[in-house]
Amino acid sequence: MSEEAKKQKQVVIDEIKAKLDGAQSAVLIDYMGTTVDEANALRKSLREAGIEYSVYKNTLMKRAIEGTDFAPLADAMKGPSAIAISKTDATAPARILKQNIDKMKKMEFKGGIVEGTYYDKEGIAQIAAIPSREELLAKFLGSIKSPVSQFVRTLAAIAEEKPADGAAAPAAEAPAEEAAAEAPAAE
Repeated sequence: MSEEAKKQKQVVIDEIKAKLDGAQSAVLIDYMGTTVDEANALRKSLREAGIEYSVYKNTLMKRAIEGTDFAPLADAMKGPSAIAISKTDATAPARILKQNIDKMKKMEFKGGIVEGTYYDKEGIAQIAAIPSREELLAKFLGSIKSPVSQFVRTLAAIAEEKPADGAAAPAAEAPAEEAAAEAPAAE
């Protein structure tokens, strides 16, 4: 192997290491069978979520992950592999890839590392079912807001409630009673 070829490989290895540095998750998929249009749509959806998606030779990826938290991925690197990496949302790569896998019916998970833990393809499929952080926060806030809103509506209804049977409000009765007390009694 020429010195130039070694340098080019080292550049790719360093690129992979840089992408994985500080990553919360990395998910491997088998992308075989996807068309160019499907691959472009997949890349676009991942890019919009801030996820790096790349296809590298397995040997170069294995060299890049050696001695890192991502080393367990090496066992899943058989056949064509693509990697999706997120530094901000640990479940996003699995979730977005799962949406595209369901749509295309062509790709499949190989495995992944999420927050330092290795998951096989079944484990990554379960991770993909976890809602995003924003969805979880919205559900949580909704569950807190609902009882408080109901309480406020109840208090407002009580404050606005009028006495039943057409009886006058207590404030209106007071002047009538004072007028009756002031009037002379008829004999």
